[in-house]
Amino acid sequence: MPQTAIDLVHLSRQTGGDAELERELLTLFAQQCARHLRAIHGGDANIRRDAAHTLKGAARAIGAWQVAEAADRIEQQLGQAGTSPREDALDALTLAAAEARAVISRLDCAA
Repeated sequence: MPQTAIDLVHLSRQTGGDAELERELLTLFAQQCARHLRAIHGGDANIRRDAAHTLKGAARAIGAWQVAEAADRIEQQLGQAGTSPREDALDALTLAAAEARAVISRLDCAA
């Protein structure tokens, strides 16, 4: 697993090296991430599962592997009938998302 919260090499491959597109995708991800985290922490199981699934896909697209892995774990836990995500899984997602958003913030400031 990569040591950074965002795999910038993967992101560059995804965007063909277009730095402006990378910034747009990262900004969009940061916004989506906040919205999906709110949905994952509240709402009914279907909304939570859908939010985890969508966040997982968005994270994979930009190379936020830790976010994707944590969202996948929550999606799987919510897929089991009558099951809520475990607190440690929610904590792992919250931390991974915070780390990814911090990297995005630093990159945005450096631009």
